[in-house]
Amino acid sequence: MFAKKNNIPFDFKPVELLKGLNIQEFSHTNSLKKVPILKDGSLTLGERLECRGRNLTSLSQEVQHTSHWYPSDLQKRARVDEYRPWQHTTVRANASKMLWVKVSGLNIKSCQVPLPDLFTEKFLQDKPFIVGSEISLADLVAIREFMQPVGAGCDIFEGWPKLVTWHSQVEEAVGKELFQEVHEWILNAQDLRKTLPHVSLE
Repeated sequence: MFAKKNNIPFDFKPVELLKGLNIQEFSHTNSLKKVPILKDGSLTLGERLECRGRNLTSLSQEVQHTSHWYPSDLQKRARVDEYRPWQHTTVRANASKMLWVKVSGLNIKSCQVPLPDLFTEKFLQDKPFIVGSEISLADLVAIREFMQPVGAGCDIFEGWPKLVTWHSQVEEAVGKELFQEVHEWILNAQDLRKTLPHVSLE
C-alpha cells in the first residue's frame, strides 16, 4: 500500500501458503519458511517485526518530499516507533486470529475485543491520525490489522465513532481505490474458505 501510494517500484510475489504452493522455491529464499520477507539486493529479512519495520522505514527514506510517513521530528517519529511493537504484540494477536478463524470455518462466538478502546485511548486520542494531523506509517500498519476482523464478519469499527472517522481519513489519505485494492483479499476471506480442504479438529 505504501509503495503503491508513493510510486515506489517493487516486485510483489504472492505465496499461497494455504494451497502449499511454492514452498520448496520459497524455502531457498527464507529457510524459516515464513512470510512476509523483504529482499533488497543481497539483504533478505524474514518474517519478524524488524522486517516490516525496516521495509517501511527504509522505503520512507526514498519519499523525502512526503516526510510525514516517518517524520524527521524526533517526537513524532518516536510515536511511530512506539506504536509498531504494540501493534505486533497486541493488535495482531487479536485481529488476525479472528480472520483465520473465519477462513478455517470455525464459529466466532464473540466479536468483543478490547482493541478499539485501547487504540483510541492510548494512540489516537483526539487526533486525526496516530502521530497528529498527518498520516504516518503507524496508521498504515494499524489499518491493515483492523481490517482483518471485518473480513471475518466482525465490524470492529461499529460503535466507535473515533475509529470510524479515523478509518475514513486513512482511506481518504491513501486513496479509496488503492485502499479497496489492497484489502480485497481480506474482505473476500469468506470466499477463500470455499477453495480450501475441510479440516477436522476431532
